[in-house]
Amino acid sequence: MFDRAAELEQRQRDQALKHALNRPTETPRQDETGRYCISCGIQIPNQRLAIVPTAVRCVSCQQEHE
Repeated sequence: MFDRAAELEQRQRDQALKHALNRPTETPRQDETGRYCISCGIQIPNQRLAIVPTAVRCVSCQQEHE
């Protein structure tokens, strides 16, 4: 029982670390017209921001990043 709890705790730690390492360190450029991809600089479409409000990359760059 304790081994299983330790495994679960380690798995959660690993996932949190992976998430923290994948998080972008820079903030995207944003102005009154919209937010711009931190990788390629094009404007992130409003449809993407409606679905993923925290998006910092366009769909193409995000797929490459993953």
